[in-house]
Amino acid sequence: MNTKLTLTIEKEIIDVAKKYAKEKGQSLSGMVENYLKLITTNKRPIKADQLSPKTQRLRGIIKTADKLNTKQILNEELSKKYGL
Repeated sequence: MNTKLTLTIEKEIIDVAKKYAKEKGQSLSGMVENYLKLITTNKRPIKADQLSPKTQRLRGIIKTADKLNTKQILNEELSKKYGL
């Protein structure tokens, strides 16, 4: 069952998103729905043998001193980019 949702988003972002959706042959509503599904579903870990050979070779080549909080870093960078 589909339900209507009203969002308030900057016009420029909507215009760019509509153009992107059209280029990908999707509706903007479909893209938003897919994104929400992506971020709300439980992820199962990906096993090394499920990765492509290129990804397997690159896996683990970058070492960091501390465990990175990638979600926080991504949110900070998106906030900088879009002024959120």
